[in-house]
Amino acid sequence: MDHADWLWGWDPTPGIVSVWAEGDGRVHVWRRVGGTLVHEQQTFRPWLLVDRIDGLDARVTTRELAGEGELRFVVRGDDMATLTHAVVRAAEKRRGHSIGHVRDLEDSVLVLPPEEQYLVASGRTYFRDLAFDELRRMQIDLETTGLDPQRDRIFLIALRAPDGEVEILEHADEAKLIGALVERVQALDPDVIENHNLHGFDLPFLDRRAKRCGVPLALGRVGPPGLRQRGARRGAVKDGTSRHIRFVAPGRELIDTLDQVLRHDFASRDLPGHGLKAVARHFGLAGPDREIVRRDRILDIYKEDPERVRRYARADVEEVAGLARLMSGATFALARIAPRRYERLADAGAATGILDPLIVRAYLRAGQALPSHVPGDGTEHAGAALHLFAAGVAHRVVKADVASLYPSLMREYKIGPSRDRLGVMLALIDRLVDERLAAKAAAKALPSGSPERFAHEATSAAMKLVVNSAYGYLGAGGLTRFSDVHAANEVTRRGRETLALMCRELARRGVTLLEADTDGVYFSVPETWTPDDERRAVTEVAALLPRLVQLELEGRYAAMLSHEPKNYALQGYDGTLVLRGVAFRSSRAERFGETFLRTAIARLFAGDVAGVRAAYLDTVLALRRRTISTHDVSSRVRLSKAPAQYFATRTGRQELAYEALLASGRTTWDVGEHVRVYRTARGGGRVLDEHDESDPRDYDVDYYVRILRDNFAARLVRAFSPDDYAAVFADPDQLALFAPPFASIRPILTRVADD
Repeated sequence: MDHADWLWGWDPTPGIVSVWAEGDGRVHVWRRVGGTLVHEQQTFRPWLLVDRIDGLDARVTTRELAGEGELRFVVRGDDMATLTHAVVRAAEKRRGHSIGHVRDLEDSVLVLPPEEQYLVASGRTYFRDLAFDELRRMQIDLETTGLDPQRDRIFLIALRAPDGEVEILEHADEAKLIGALVERVQALDPDVIENHNLHGFDLPFLDRRAKRCGVPLALGRVGPPGLRQRGARRGAVKDGTSRHIRFVAPGRELIDTLDQVLRHDFASRDLPGHGLKAVARHFGLAGPDREIVRRDRILDIYKEDPERVRRYARADVEEVAGLARLMSGATFALARIAPRRYERLADAGAATGILDPLIVRAYLRAGQALPSHVPGDGTEHAGAALHLFAAGVAHRVVKADVASLYPSLMREYKIGPSRDRLGVMLALIDRLVDERLAAKAAAKALPSGSPERFAHEATSAAMKLVVNSAYGYLGAGGLTRFSDVHAANEVTRRGRETLALMCRELARRGVTLLEADTDGVYFSVPETWTPDDERRAVTEVAALLPRLVQLELEGRYAAMLSHEPKNYALQGYDGTLVLRGVAFRSSRAERFGETFLRTAIARLFAGDVAGVRAAYLDTVLALRRRTISTHDVSSRVRLSKAPAQYFATRTGRQELAYEALLASGRTTWDVGEHVRVYRTARGGGRVLDEHDESDPRDYDVDYYVRILRDNFAARLVRAFSPDDYAAVFADPDQLALFAPPFASIRPILTRVADD
């Protein structure tokens, strides 16, 4: 068996840009060949896996797989309806009760969507021999009179064609406007349609308005007009349920750049927010004269100055195009590997959404039965190694990085799931690591910004994503098909041993250990050390580690403020300040607090304690004078309670975000929705529009002064002795009789654990 089949599939058909399969066995495949779109139609027999075949009728065929897995029978039928009906009826006879749906059979059956059945069985994948820039990508953005499709409407649509030309569609008749969008999509025939929050807002709004206007929403390439639906982790809420759905346009891939932003920020925690404007500014995609329009005034401004709204909408689709190109590369590369549609990989979890389909395909390719999910035996999953050796302020800091420690240990010691009889997971990890290193090396050898380098970097990022999910997959209890908590705990044990060895050997060389986890070790070096000394220490320790564990010097920093594990601030030798961890960076945190922290930490690293005190006093004064904007005291909150759930507990405990919504007249909202709120001087809450240009500055000053002291100044508590901290952040209205002079206060570093 060539393990390359397990990773890449075995059918070399190039240029697939979309696949759509129907339950009746018809398959549509669209390919880009030399820039031309080719549409192919094929047929296949729908299939599923079951653990038993007794009681099945003659309308289906069966094949038994080899091996010890419970799901050992491939059952095929002429169409999915016949197939699932036969399986359900047989199960009902065996169990003696009715079964509503084949999925109610839970782990005695494996059912994939039709297009994934086709991809798994055929060994085909998307985008072989195709560059990202060869896709025909379109960006769309709706401008609406409000957020409720029941009472609001679409009045303008911005559309960026695959060649980069932006069109603004406008019509007083909403039905004709939606019809014009459909006509342009059909004429331009994009492979991919993109927008930011496409699945959370634009498509649900468009679908609802098209139905109300009686316009056939023929955005797909095949089938009757109208969008299909599928279950999803994030998207619109299905009417009358708490389930999330996403819309599907057969033949086109619908990509929401918010998915990539959330995936990026989960790993990096470096984004100021997740909205398009904030992310575009962060990545340098927004122009200096980028038009901003308040959402609640957009229609009024359109009536007064329509060109301004047009500029605003143009900027939206231009930024989405840039953001999608910047962040979609890894998903594009994953689609060359995993047997799933491109758009499904965009919002898939790395373990169950990517690694699991690869393993399923490998087993079926080998003709081997698959195990079912099984509950754990009660063994707890041991936590990852994490050490905080010292807290406070350190200077001359080095980060020694461990590349993918747990997957490396799995490879080194051949630790895989006990039920993975074929060893597919370890074989995939080996291949992925090799491919990633090759792509990483190839990228470094190419010019920065070149399409070729972009492709290699995307491949490297995709491989890293899957490799790093392997350990989580292993320890996920009954959530993954090949989970094995005992194997995961053995990896953890090896990881602790390896990390202890690294720390012990680094300490022997005279460094001061600060923090260590599975990503690496931070330590402070003596004043007399040169950069060569730092590199030599890391190289010597790296030589003592298991063969496949790679340790290298990743970064050098002038100073570090260590607050708690994985929460710290770093200052580069060039003065650049980096904040890490939710204690310092959080999408919920008020912006004025982060501004204070950046100023205060910079002064702290310079040894200017009086400057830290001044930063605190200046912020208190700015709050009292209300020179800080309302936006900068507001916080971005994710709504975790449905309306009924909140109303049931409201009398006992009122929460600012929900009270703010109610005060604004909203009585309905979606779980998972984000709103920006602040506390007013009257003690209530108020919702703030992300694009609102007004600035009432009616916030509760005393409340935000307490937030400054208790939430933000507290992040510096490790940098001082208790008495010095109390002096630096004393109430400005209460003069201390015996406060020490700030010039005599020195930041400290305190050992908090044995090394």
